[in-house]
Amino acid sequence: MTKQFFAPLAIVTALACAALVGVNVAQAHHAFSAEFDGKSPVLLRGKVSKVEWINPHAWVHLMAAGPDGQVREWMVEGGTPNTLLRSGIDRNTLKPGTEIVVRGYQSKDKSCAPVCKANGRDVAFPDGRKVFMGSSGTGAPKDGSDPNDK
Repeated sequence: MTKQFFAPLAIVTALACAALVGVNVAQAHHAFSAEFDGKSPVLLRGKVSKVEWINPHAWVHLMAAGPDGQVREWMVEGGTPNTLLRSGIDRNTLKPGTEIVVRGYQSKDKSCAPVCKANGRDVAFPDGRKVFMGSSGTGAPKDGSDPNDK
């Protein structure tokens, strides 16, 4: 076989691989209703223990009392790291030990095993600043926190 045959074959193979990777990334991203309950709002007050700046969603970990009053670890899903940065949330505003108040919605799985999960809509900081921390267009309830809700 000639080089002229292998060059187009290599391009087609590379494009097919890229398409498969894109499908896997798209499947990893989910709609709000797939994991969270729009009828189970939570208000979490606690200290940040760590932040995972990963795509497609950043995760803020904090020790907070849930609806039942028991203090436990919560993982709060936020928007993408880029979305949070544009909102004014960065590594300096969410340092471990920072006290925050997160308003959001609990996951459908309320067992809290191994940790409780919630989707964060907005976060309030000790200086009184309140910032939208969610992702627009996910199907989360229109609750006034998303500046893109019409």
